[in-house]
Amino acid sequence: MLDGKEVLIVEDDPVFSKIIASFLRHEGCVVREAENGLDGLKALREGIPDLLLSDLSMPVMTGLEFVEEVSLEYPMLPVIVISGTGGMSDVAQALRFGVKDFLIKPIDDIMVVKSAILSVLEESDSCTTTDTDFSQQWFKVSQNAEQPLTEELKWHLDDLLDNPGSARDLLMGLMPEQDSQQGDWRLSYHSLQSADSNPVVLDYTWMMDGKMAFYMVDSGSAGKNGTATTLMIRAFFNEYLRSQDADERGFIHLVHQIEHAIKKSTYASPIRAMFGILNASDNQLDVLSAGLNAVVDGTGNAVIVKNDFLLGIDAASTQFQTIDLSGGSVRVSLSEVGLTSFSLDIQRLTAPDFR
Repeated sequence: MLDGKEVLIVEDDPVFSKIIASFLRHEGCVVREAENGLDGLKALREGIPDLLLSDLSMPVMTGLEFVEEVSLEYPMLPVIVISGTGGMSDVAQALRFGVKDFLIKPIDDIMVVKSAILSVLEESDSCTTTDTDFSQQWFKVSQNAEQPLTEELKWHLDDLLDNPGSARDLLMGLMPEQDSQQGDWRLSYHSLQSADSNPVVLDYTWMMDGKMAFYMVDSGSAGKNGTATTLMIRAFFNEYLRSQDADERGFIHLVHQIEHAIKKSTYASPIRAMFGILNASDNQLDVLSAGLNAVVDGTGNAVIVKNDFLLGIDAASTQFQTIDLSGGSVRVSLSEVGLTSFSLDIQRLTAPDFR
């Protein structure tokens, strides 16, 4: 399946590079090698490969600088990054640049490299969007209980279980910018979290129709499966937003899908979460608690959003609560013990025109 595929390896360790290159050539790939980011850019200008493998720790030009440059100049080129153990914050940053997958040294089983390349190439051949990454493999498997875990995906999940510190770094690194703006609306969040426990994870997306969708997950509430479950939610959320508009009915369906996947997977567990949709044109915020409780203050009259059912245990049977945003701002403050230092602020920057 790799026969004839062209792969560019950008790696400053000549021994590791030769091992990977030799293996890929044996699999039928056409392989080129570069020892740093600058040479990698020169190689790309000579010809664009089917896939790029890049180390994150290199001289002359750091791997992150190289990957960022590639994402700008060659956005359709699928990239897999390679990092030394403990570099998960760099990996997370690379994923935000559009990297499709990551591998962590040392790589004990070289078949993991083949599995990762096959998964990325298959995704690239079947998808025209550029914002998918390794967690979408999680989505595919979670959607279909009959589909087995790939060796590479199982390796990822097992590695996250065995290295909780690295798993936490990955989740923290995937957090979005703390302050962003779309049109007349601004979103910011404030987080003061212990370095000894899994974090509350937030993700959000501004949409063209005047809406903003978000979720919050207390990754520590799922125990050892917290990271894998959080990544599953992220994958379902991203896939849902690509396929349809966000509204209450659609989000209830999304929660049903995630709950079904949690129940079917040995790598996922019930978890405390919250989902929300800002509808700017209607000046309202719809919030659904899936075991993650909060105080939502939009007009000076605080509303308690509470649900005893965790995501994975019938949370989809509950309903969204609607918060009036005619006052121009809202704060969502988590009210769980130990999570009270996390809050989300949504603010309209200009006064509405009611003429």
